[in-house]
Amino acid sequence: MIDVDGYLAALGMARPTAPTAEALWALHRAQVERIPYETLDNQLERPTGISAEESVARILRGRGGYCFHLNGAFAALLAALGYDVTLHRAGVQDEVEDPDGPGGDHLALTVGLDGERWLVDTGLAGGIHEPLPLREGTYTQGPFTYAMAPSTVVPGGWRFTHDPRGAFTAMVFAPEPVDLSAFTAKHLQLSSSPESGFVRVLQVQLRDAKGVDMLRGCVLRRIDADGTHERIIDTAAEWYDLLADVFHLDLADVDTPARARLWHRVRAEHQGWEAARQRTTTTR
Repeated sequence: MIDVDGYLAALGMARPTAPTAEALWALHRAQVERIPYETLDNQLERPTGISAEESVARILRGRGGYCFHLNGAFAALLAALGYDVTLHRAGVQDEVEDPDGPGGDHLALTVGLDGERWLVDTGLAGGIHEPLPLREGTYTQGPFTYAMAPSTVVPGGWRFTHDPRGAFTAMVFAPEPVDLSAFTAKHLQLSSSPESGFVRVLQVQLRDAKGVDMLRGCVLRRIDADGTHERIIDTAAEWYDLLADVFHLDLADVDTPARARLWHRVRAEHQGWEAARQRTTTTR
């Protein structure tokens, strides 16, 4: 069992009196605005599991996570509140849809409501702000435009296409329901393999009604209706202040030596990225 009242308190919401569309929209907005997409524990080399109980506990102590944590916790909350929620095997893909279908590196959710199903996804790394209908079309939320269409390779599946300024191109999910445990092996790979992008590069993102804040290593980026604004974070003090003030992360359980190691790792990765970019520029 999860702590429903504690979770709702973290979202700044009272318990809905019924599983309505209005409440679902409010819950979705609250989650993506307050609970960040983040990979800090992978860089700290202490990843947690993805059971709903563990993921809700992360949120209650002021942390976020990536899709398995965020959507796993959100699915449990919705189910506890009486919503018809289904978990789906999904995968982030490029412009051309992978003929092998979703690889399981993403957990997607759908909710049945008032005779229609909706994509409900709080773990899309700065993706949707509110649910999207499983109906072919384009949809605008704030400064971003998305597309939904039936998958061309997965019978009964759906393909979500992100705004061109988003952190990825598209996400495809299969129609069959799965359990959260179906993602355990992929989570282990993504959270511990040296080849995983979630291990190599720290990522933090938080969506709001007007845009998205993204921290990738030492690069802070804000994307909204005014365009894309980017700056480099040069000091550990400013970097940790950003995590607390912009991304609402509570790192009370990260002691001073661990903070120093984390900053050193993030800064070294950033310097390597800058050096590689400089080499590419000078050889053109």
